[in-house]
Amino acid sequence: MNEDPIVAEIRKYRAEHAEKYGHDLGRICEALREAEAKSTRKVVHRKPRLLPKPSS
Repeated sequence: MNEDPIVAEIRKYRAEHAEKYGHDLGRICEALREAEAKSTRKVVHRKPRLLPKPSS
């Protein structure tokens, strides 16, 4: 199977990003929260949607 160059690029970036934070998910999440707080873009937090009750 041929490797997709776009997928390879994403995987490379993901590996570099994880390495930057020592593969520590807590540190990665904290860095993302800090970037979100500094951003001027609007951040949307969606509440979970409840599934409708099945009709009997």
